[in-house]
Amino acid sequence: MSVAATPDLLQKLQNGQNVYGTCITSTAPMWPAAIRRTGVDFVFIDTEHIPLDRGELAKMCQIFRALGITPIVRIPEPNPFLACQVIDGGALGVVAPYLESTAQIRELVGAVKFRPLKGEKLQQYLTGAEEMTPELKQYIANHNVANLCIANIESVPALERLEELLSVPGLDAVFIGPHDLSVSLGLPEQYDHPDFEAAVRSIIHQTRAKGLSIGIHFSQEPERQIQWMKEGANIVVHSFDVALFVQRLQHDLSIIKQAAGDIPATDASGSLIV
Repeated sequence: MSVAATPDLLQKLQNGQNVYGTCITSTAPMWPAAIRRTGVDFVFIDTEHIPLDRGELAKMCQIFRALGITPIVRIPEPNPFLACQVIDGGALGVVAPYLESTAQIRELVGAVKFRPLKGEKLQQYLTGAEEMTPELKQYIANHNVANLCIANIESVPALERLEELLSVPGLDAVFIGPHDLSVSLGLPEQYDHPDFEAAVRSIIHQTRAKGLSIGIHFSQEPERQIQWMKEGANIVVHSFDVALFVQRLQHDLSIIKQAAGDIPATDASGSLIV
């Protein structure tokens, strides 16, 4: 499939546009066409917490790309070989979870931005120990032109080292993992706590100051996305399919039950986490 057949999400971000997406966990065949009708720019497919095999993932990526939606995949661990695999399967963006060192980010950049180079030669180019020939440099740039390299920042050590993490050349964006970050801060799921909000604000401001894009993934009310967009977030990763289904069905059934004189169901959507 030609990269030109899909919207260039990276170009939109470089143009200063906001981009919008959601997390997809379902492999149901009717789902991609339904998602297209929502007008999202991208889908976030999480293989860290969702049981998807390589074949299922590739099929999802190819279908979403054919529908003009950019697939961004979170790999289960910081592993450059897994990053290459998901790109080979059709992903245009790769997120690595729980990054806390420049070495991890450099490996991710190598996998996403320098394909098909690997091994010792790649390390020499990444560290600046050796310069590419002009021909190779142009080939690598063209080969990976639309690929988006994204770091999950979701821990206190990452926050403390953020300046150096964001300084690794080739990184395009950051996703904040609010659940893991809140736990690392010792404030599990306390998303309105001043210390949690201060941490998120610091990550957003430092990331944007570096000229990088940033998003935060919340599965709760859209007002949280608006709050952080006002602070500078320009990638909206809003909720996921299961949470949205539960929230909407609870809402509709509550209205129906109230009209029938029955007791509405208790809202348990806040416990849904990806």
